[in-house]
Amino acid sequence: MADKGKKVLANIERLKQQMDKNGCSAVAVRSGKNFSYLSGVIFRGTQARNIDLPDSPRETYLIWPRDGDPVVITNTTGEGSIRSDSWVERVEVSQTYAETGIVMAAKAIKDMGLDGSRIGFEKTYLSAARWEELEGLLPRTDLFDCTEMMDIVRWVKTPGEVDLLKKAADIQDEAYLEVFPDVKVGETEREVHIRLIKACMDRGCEFVHGALISSRNKNRYNGEGDTPFLKGDIIRPDYVSYYHGYPGHQNRLAVMGTPSDEQKRIYQQYRDIYWMTIDRCKPGVKASDLWQFAREKLLEKGFPHNPGAMAGHSVGPWVHQQKPLIVSNDDTEMEEGMVIAFEPYFDYWHLQDMVVVTRDGTRLLSDRFNTEQLFVIG
Repeated sequence: MADKGKKVLANIERLKQQMDKNGCSAVAVRSGKNFSYLSGVIFRGTQARNIDLPDSPRETYLIWPRDGDPVVITNTTGEGSIRSDSWVERVEVSQTYAETGIVMAAKAIKDMGLDGSRIGFEKTYLSAARWEELEGLLPRTDLFDCTEMMDIVRWVKTPGEVDLLKKAADIQDEAYLEVFPDVKVGETEREVHIRLIKACMDRGCEFVHGALISSRNKNRYNGEGDTPFLKGDIIRPDYVSYYHGYPGHQNRLAVMGTPSDEQKRIYQQYRDIYWMTIDRCKPGVKASDLWQFAREKLLEKGFPHNPGAMAGHSVGPWVHQQKPLIVSNDDTEMEEGMVIAFEPYFDYWHLQDMVVVTRDGTRLLSDRFNTEQLFVIG
């Protein structure tokens, strides 16, 4: 069985629909995003690395059949978390370094009577050597790459998932509201970054990462450094804070001291375009059309826009940036129940909010921080 008295958050009905569409009798997943999604387990530390490294000797698999009970194949390091946190009841444990997870996964597939059927593995998370080994272990089985199928399953959220995303968003906004008012002229990016990470962790997040820079720092996404915040600087953050594996992911802009008229003008024009883009998001609208709209509006105002920049993305467990992507070449249509982190931006003018797609439009999840005006520090 797959409950152990714990509520299954994953969209299992959608999973079964996609299995039927693809003629699939089971999926065997090992990536962080799909393992966490189907197991309910959020690994930490070294074990977290092991489910993302494609050649890890301490790999973990979850086999979910179209019919019947799922099974987790793990190692002695991961066993404790699986037994305490997962809704999956059946757990098989390999002896670390003495036998590999993929050999045990192949044996479990045979024991479940699925050998010779069509089974999905994530080719994007198996090394070429592992895939070759798998073909040798299951020569009668029709192996296919289920990466895209699982993306489709995950991108429509269950109510339980939306609740976790809402909680994670609240935590991140509360952290901004705690830290921003106390930033002092002369404090460095690193010093403020540490306080933001702590504020999220204090509120229950398992892990937090992100970037926090001054508008004078042109070396973005390269770690917080010793650049001090000075009067007139825009503080531009971009954080992800995971709560029970689901991310809070929003950006808030702040200015050190009284903003100039030019800063206020740019912010208001930019924010208007930002919300115009979000307001166009409805079921049936293509991701690429949303991106094109945002780009055209930014260019109309004379704002520089990188054609390779995204205007948003779906979110989900384990990793914040998931499909569909709001980019020029993603024609995925929005569906009711998707949660999108919108972020049309240019330069350091970069807001971001999470919204859930509804029948008629969107509902804001990240609503604790008022972005109507540029946040003023001091």
